Amino acid sequence: MTPHPRHQVGPAGPPVAPMLPAAYRVSRVRRETHDTHTLEIDAGDRGFSFLPGQFNMLYAFGKGEAPISVSGDPARPERLVHTVRAVGAVSRALTALKTGEMLGVRGPFGSPWPVREAETRDVVLVAGGIGLAPLRPALHALLGARGRFGRIVLLYGARTPRDLLYRNELRRWRGRPDLQIEVTVDSGDGAWGGHVGVVTTLLARAGFDPDCSVAMVCGPEVMMRFVVRELLDRGMSPADVYVSMERNMKCAVGHCGRCQLGPEIVCRDGPVFPFDRIADIFGRPEI
Repeated sequence: MTPHPRHQVGPAGPPVAPMLPAAYRVSRVRRETHDTHTLEIDAGDRGFSFLPGQFNMLYAFGKGEAPISVSGDPARPERLVHTVRAVGAVSRALTALKTGEMLGVRGPFGSPWPVREAETRDVVLVAGGIGLAPLRPALHALLGARGRFGRIVLLYGARTPRDLLYRNELRRWRGRPDLQIEVTVDSGDGAWGGHVGVVTTLLARAGFDPDCSVAMVCGPEVMMRFVVRELLDRGMSPADVYVSMERNMKCAVGHCGRCQLGPEIVCRDGPVFPFDRIADIFGRPEI
C-alpha cells in the first residue's frame, strides 16, 4: 500500500504500514474545558515529524480510532500533542486517558497549512471553537520564523469564556508586540470583559493588507462560510484563503470514501484546501 505523497513527511519517511497504529505512551494530560483535553505523547528519541495542518488517526484500545489534528509545535518532534473534544465513544475514551496509559497513533496524513507560501506576506488565522487546535501548529511555525512574515493576526471565537482553549498561551501571545490577538465569545458572563459577538466581527479590528495576505480558517463549517465571505468581500483572492475541511474521515488513506467532498477525498487531498479549489462545492448540503 503506497500512501499519498503528502501523508508522511520529515526524516522518518513514508510509513511502512499506514493502516497499522504504533503504540505511544501519554506523558501528560491537560484539561482545557469541560469536554476538551490536550494529550501530550512521548514520541521518544526518534521524534514525530509533521507539518502544521496534518492529522493523525488516534486509536483508543477497545473503542476504535478517530482523526485528530496535531496541535503541537512542529519544532518539537519529541512531543506529540493532540487536543481532543469528547463528542463520541472514541473521543470520550481518548479524553479519559491518564498519564502513563497507551494509545495507538498512525500518521501523519493530509495536506498542510501554507506556511512556506505565506512568507513575506501578512497572515490572518481565524479559528472557531476547537478549530484553534489545528491552527496552533501553524502559529507556532509562523512565530518560530517571525522575521519571514508581515503582520500576523489571530482571530479566535468561542461560545463562552469557559470554552476558550489554551488560555495561558493566549495570554503569553497577547504580550508579544509582533502578534495581534483578538478574542470574542458568543455570550459572556459576569467575569468576561472582552469582546462579545461572532468571530467575523473581529475582522474589522484586524490590520492586514488583503492584496498581500494569506488567510487560514478552521472551525464549524457555518462559521467558515461567513468568514470566507467576509474575507473575499474585503478583497482577498479565493486562492489565498485556506480552509480545513475535516469531516467523516475513517481510513485516512483515501480508500473507504467516507470523507468524499464532491471530487475530493478529504483525507487524501485535504484536509486543508485553498478556497478557489472547492468554492463550487463548499457549503452545499447535498454533498
